[in-house]
Amino acid sequence: MIGLFAVTAAGRRAAAELAGRLGPEALVADGPIGPAVRRLWDHLDAAVFFLASGATIRLVAPLLQDKHTDPGIVSVDEAQRFAIALTGGHGGGANALAEQVADIFGCTPVITTATDSTGTTALDELVEQLDATVDGDLPSCGVAILDGEPVQLVNPHGFPLPALPPNVGADVANPRWTVVIDDRRPTEDEERTLRLVPRTLVVGVGSARGVSRTAVAETIARLDSEHGLDPRAIRAFASVDLKADEAGILDAVQDLGFWHSKDGGDELSLLTYPAEVLAGVEVPNPSEVVRSEVGTPSVAEASALHAADELAYGAPVELVADKIKGDNVTVAAARISPRGRLAIVGIGPGAPDLRTPRADAELRRASVVVGLDQYLDQVRHLLRPGTEERATGLGAEEARAAEAVELAKQGRAVALIGSGDAGVYAMASPALEKADVDIEVVGVPGVTAALSASALLGAPLGHDHALISLSDLHTPWEMIERRVRAAAEGDLVVCFYNPRSVQRHWQLGRALEILAEHRPATTPVGAVRQASRADQKVWCASIDEFDPADVDMFTTVVVGSSQSTVVGRRMVTPRGYRWMAGDVR
Repeated sequence: MIGLFAVTAAGRRAAAELAGRLGPEALVADGPIGPAVRRLWDHLDAAVFFLASGATIRLVAPLLQDKHTDPGIVSVDEAQRFAIALTGGHGGGANALAEQVADIFGCTPVITTATDSTGTTALDELVEQLDATVDGDLPSCGVAILDGEPVQLVNPHGFPLPALPPNVGADVANPRWTVVIDDRRPTEDEERTLRLVPRTLVVGVGSARGVSRTAVAETIARLDSEHGLDPRAIRAFASVDLKADEAGILDAVQDLGFWHSKDGGDELSLLTYPAEVLAGVEVPNPSEVVRSEVGTPSVAEASALHAADELAYGAPVELVADKIKGDNVTVAAARISPRGRLAIVGIGPGAPDLRTPRADAELRRASVVVGLDQYLDQVRHLLRPGTEERATGLGAEEARAAEAVELAKQGRAVALIGSGDAGVYAMASPALEKADVDIEVVGVPGVTAALSASALLGAPLGHDHALISLSDLHTPWEMIERRVRAAAEGDLVVCFYNPRSVQRHWQLGRALEILAEHRPATTPVGAVRQASRADQKVWCASIDEFDPADVDMFTTVVVGSSQSTVVGRRMVTPRGYRWMAGDVR
């Protein structure tokens, strides 16, 4: 919930406008502002005050408790010239919210968080991305990075990281600080070292019936003392399903801060599997004694490996601690290793406020961005300093996709960008044809050309519709024409992508002829060129009067169904078909 608070008439109008733009998550508070803030405080994720920053501070100061849980606070002045992030810049999302509010009102965002104002990746943001526990003085290390002091980065498992400033790296000379990303304990005390401990380990546990919690806890502790594995890196525990109610195991797991619930409660940290499933897992230390008792030659090693493989979603898994024997208990540990990361990002039709916040976040998370040069121009201001750019001109989509996948396979954090939604006639398909489970893939949806054009035209996609590309560079025209004819016979609204170019000048006219055979001459055809950009053009004509010569590759064309009409100069397709026999519902 984003609370919106105002005291003046202008502030209330601005709050109402912002609520309309932010959607249902925004709530305009009513009544006196002080009681309203106190009443809603515990329910807020963020808040925008249309109030002087000093007054805002006085209102919220008594309520602030912890920067990790407090809502992000943004103050907007009476003239709506500035959106100021006051508290909760990172954890509370105030910095991002201030930028979003500034985009909506056309004002200036004021960000004073040092890493955000300089564009540098913040350490607490890195902690969040890695889902890591922090060991060391994070604020002091962050100051050293901002001051340009040499900081050594130790990342032995190769976690894909965002762009970092040039004073942070594996080979810096005479480091003043060291940042270590590892699931293992240090072998000796280290001064001026910040350790980030990601949750990479899955611990398998087998036991005799009635095992004590002490025996289980002591054996688990040997993962640390004998193998150097940091217990804070444990992500989950696993066992055979016969041990799902073993009190000694459950109590020891709970003592370590992991909660178990048979009904899928807060965190299901003891994962259990049938013996026949574990019997199919290859392990280094099988036991026929164990097989005769529980039906699988391994519990600890097999459950650790199997659970890790389930949680890894294709990431590499290895056994890093073979079976340890305790008092009627065995323990083993498997590691989920990191993979390179490929984010396939749709950046929308062009207007900044039609680009999603998630797209912005993924662009900031990348260490290398691959895309068409004109698309990179649109998002370059969002990239962290030091982000590598791989820009190419028109065409070469297959090569761009292959390059992005290869970079991810090298362990990089990669963003592959495309306009609109990257999954619609864009870069996602050629990239995913080349990507396998050896890389992590994240899809970020964007506002498509069909959606942005439809919104400008009215509501032409109000009923069933089809998207068809008229480009025959990759699809034979015979197949395209067959699809157009099928859409015509099915009376679907049709949105044409890639409708016309200098070389492909006749296809749109032919497609309109086919559609005209199956719908009235008055059927509206809408077109939008450069949607949401400075030279945007929107027009509409009946199918018998629409001129394909007005269309180019920057245009999206929407042809109505037999039920589509124009109301108040807006193209509308009814949500249901109305037949002469009456409404069909």
